[in-house]
Amino acid sequence: MKPLKVRVWLETALALFAGTLGILTIFWHDWVEALTGWDPDHNNGAFEWLIVAVLLALSAALGVLAGYHRRLLVAAAEG
Repeated sequence: MKPLKVRVWLETALALFAGTLGILTIFWHDWVEALTGWDPDHNNGAFEWLIVAVLLALSAALGVLAGYHRRLLVAAAEG
């Protein structure tokens, strides 16, 4: 039961981190360029919107997975 509990916490933390980065990217488009100096889309914004889509999809998927594993954990503790 202990590894499942760690997995739930890890999935939840990663979901929150990905969601936060996704929302941050919506408001601050140039953080990739500011952090790395790399400009893959030459300032047209397409790469940033791809990052938003990937991060928010990852956040949603990890949130669903964390919820599923949490339900398994609760069911194991009850039964």
